[in-house]
Amino acid sequence: MTAAGFPILDFVLANYKNFNARALRDATLAYWDHVDKGGKMYWTLAGAMSSAQLGITLAPAIRAGLVHGLSVTGANLEESLFRLVAHDHYKDFPDYRYMTKADDTRILEQRMRRVTDTSIPEDEAFRAVEKVLVPMWKRATVGGERRYWHEYFYELVLALPTKVFQGRAEDCWLLAAAEAKLPMVVPGHEDSTFGNIFASHVKLGECSASIVKSGIEYMTGLYDDYKRLSKGRGIGFFQIGGGIAGDFPICVVPSIKYDLEEKVKPWAYFCQISDSTTSYGSYSGATPNEKITWDKLTDKTPMFVIESDATIVAPLLLSALLECVQDPEAARSKVAAARASKKATRSRAKR
Repeated sequence: MTAAGFPILDFVLANYKNFNARALRDATLAYWDHVDKGGKMYWTLAGAMSSAQLGITLAPAIRAGLVHGLSVTGANLEESLFRLVAHDHYKDFPDYRYMTKADDTRILEQRMRRVTDTSIPEDEAFRAVEKVLVPMWKRATVGGERRYWHEYFYELVLALPTKVFQGRAEDCWLLAAAEAKLPMVVPGHEDSTFGNIFASHVKLGECSASIVKSGIEYMTGLYDDYKRLSKGRGIGFFQIGGGIAGDFPICVVPSIKYDLEEKVKPWAYFCQISDSTTSYGSYSGATPNEKITWDKLTDKTPMFVIESDATIVAPLLLSALLECVQDPEAARSKVAAARASKKATRSRAKR
């Protein structure tokens, strides 16, 4: 959290006037306006955002009530935990763009798994967590339990003694989400390191595949979560990257409407941070307008696309919002002034 006042928000308002900067500014103002008036916000995390330490700002945002539900890849889920228990053993490779195949082979031999410019330590992360998680699966198999994939990770992170933490607890978004009991979906969780590990224990007959609820069950649970979260002001959709983390939850609206044949509110806000350009058949690069044709958004939905690096943009946006939470009344005044200025500029342009 920044010092008292609004240094980040003021910087954004003063400097971010055009192009992707304008999109970031407008998305931030609309986000605050939505949650300040009682709305909820649903986040989706694709890519390697947990390895990139998004938790430094996402965890405080969860604790401040700025995030109300999550859709994450299995990799982001487990990598938030890895950062908590193995942070000191990570290695960074700032010159990764100039590395050779031989360089990456040496990293492999060091039992490190590179993710762009950083790397996850095999023994201190994967194997250390495995020693705790696999017995949980085996107990669930014996007891005939069935849980969502993230519920095993919630139980694990809440049970860990603080003495095993290497990363800061306040920077772990998984811990913050578990403490807040945030609703979550982890679509395609099989496509992760621990998804593979779980599959191996199922193949060996040591665990039952049925102890983990399916993706279909995630969607049926999301029906109920969406109906609850969309009451009142409604729930917005904040998407980082593309892929299944975003594709899966945004479909809940048309599915309730057409498949369950029930009344449902549309998403109340939409913002995507992506460096994927618009192209033929690229969902990640599709403009929000396309989603109108699928009945996921409407022509009234505030829509924003920020074509930039999420590791830069998301912490900036979240930091500005955290300032707003500290002084809501002053934040409302700043938002109102910014909108009045924007309206005046548009009025002059029409003359």
